[in-house]
Amino acid sequence: MTIRGYRAADLAAVVSVFQRSVREVASRDYSPEQVAAWTPEQTDLSVWSARLENGGVFVSEFQDEIVGFARVDDSGYFDLLYVHPGFQGRGIGRELFQQVVAWASSRGVRRLISDVSITARPFFARMGFRVVQPQVVERQGVRLQNFRMELDVEPRLAADARHKTRR
Repeated sequence: MTIRGYRAADLAAVVSVFQRSVREVASRDYSPEQVAAWTPEQTDLSVWSARLENGGVFVSEFQDEIVGFARVDDSGYFDLLYVHPGFQGRGIGRELFQQVVAWASSRGVRRLISDVSITARPFFARMGFRVVQPQVVERQGVRLQNFRMELDVEPRLAADARHKTRR
């Protein structure tokens, strides 16, 4: 697996990873109606393209196939982290997370904030995020529960550095 910066040519593959992750993984925590509202059949690629052209956007590749991606903006809003269903549990999410933290830290971001699904909450908690508040969001008229979570970046970097020196 390699992590690299997102390129415009990655758009279709990134959207496919997002759709498959929501439809095949998050669907265990959300109803079919909620999943359909979250990732409708008709995807506006121009909206995705605009969203992915700013901030720190990273993809994970395995044998030239994009198997995960993540995005954080300049304010520290960590709004995307998805891994292909067939590649979950292999450390891809962790590697993308570490890349996001490094990128944010290098720009002076001190806190990451994310709106995290029920499905992703345990992963984000393992990465050191804490729940600020449960919330309900609306997508296409359908209500979905998620969690506002946050992570202080500097303490996380110090903890990661201590962990690496013990190896």
